[in-house]
Amino acid sequence: MRTSSLAVLPLVLSSLLLGGCQRETAPDADPAAAGADAATSAAQAATSADAGAGSDGLRAGERGTSATHGPNGALPAYCIPGAGTAPRGELVATRIAAADGDGSKGLYEGPVWNGEALYFSDFTFAEGFPSKIRRLDADGTVHTVIDPSGSNGLALGEDGALIAATHDRKEISRFDLADGSRMRISGEYAGQPFNSPNDLVVATDGTIWFTDPDYQRTAAPGGQDRTRVYRIGTDGGVDVVDDSLHNPNGIALSPDGNTLYVAGGEENGVLRAYPLASGSLRGGHRDLVTGIAGPDGLAVDCLGNIYLTEHAGRRVRVVSPQGQPLATIAVDANLTNAAFGGPQRRTLYLTGAGAIWSIELDVAGLPY
Repeated sequence: MRTSSLAVLPLVLSSLLLGGCQRETAPDADPAAAGADAATSAAQAATSADAGAGSDGLRAGERGTSATHGPNGALPAYCIPGAGTAPRGELVATRIAAADGDGSKGLYEGPVWNGEALYFSDFTFAEGFPSKIRRLDADGTVHTVIDPSGSNGLALGEDGALIAATHDRKEISRFDLADGSRMRISGEYAGQPFNSPNDLVVATDGTIWFTDPDYQRTAAPGGQDRTRVYRIGTDGGVDVVDDSLHNPNGIALSPDGNTLYVAGGEENGVLRAYPLASGSLRGGHRDLVTGIAGPDGLAVDCLGNIYLTEHAGRRVRVVSPQGQPLATIAVDANLTNAAFGGPQRRTLYLTGAGAIWSIELDVAGLPY
């Protein structure tokens, strides 16, 4: 079933149409991002002028802020085909002490690298699951940039804005880092609010894919009769991708944009792969990995390998695009999500119960 609403606006039009409507200025905006627009424009200009790799081995697009997944077999600008090697064996990530919080009271979630810093959601288990967006800078300092945000998973828009799965309003929202303003992209299906949008990924053409479990359903009134995976098309329409997976959680796209990955199912969880063509589903799905204990967020490297976080298992399982096991990465607390970042996007950042970890790898990856 497909629905559309005046409240739903295509992401590709957001920078043009939403600049003056449905805007709400957040109490705490990100001062460091106020001058980022000029830097972003300069990076985009550099990308146009130099499509090749620089002296640091990165494509020009790697230095920008736009996180994209190439359609029809085209790799993202910051992925150099064949570069790097996948991790192997049993590895251990290092906790970043400056980001330590109280894991008994909440979770860090939704890490995303914007080319300069790691942004993440920090929400507590208090009534309504209050949440804010914070930033971990390269020097190890942590700053609050938007409070409140009501957010869980985060992604990047083409203009450098944060696209967020939010439970406080049961919607997909856009946050402008320059002034903290918030805009609604989509908030309902079949006339009813979503349950509690959890994680999301944005394709090159602006299509948004997201999961809608019921973990924070009580944060606001209303909800759906089932937990689902959804697609928001560039025309603003909302489609059901899958309604057979209980509490779908992590979601990601392959580097070429031709495969959608979703993890869910809780204690008897699975990692599913859905073939895509021209921004839409092409056929059914296949289960790459089964028997996962509490699957959570996902990351993908430039070779196409999937980094599957196991929440209570306190580890990342690295598997090939065919689902073959390659490596594990252990942490010392419950785990929620993963993203690649750093100067060459070879730092894997992990979020969890009041903690952020990192590990240096020999392969670059996608920034959320």
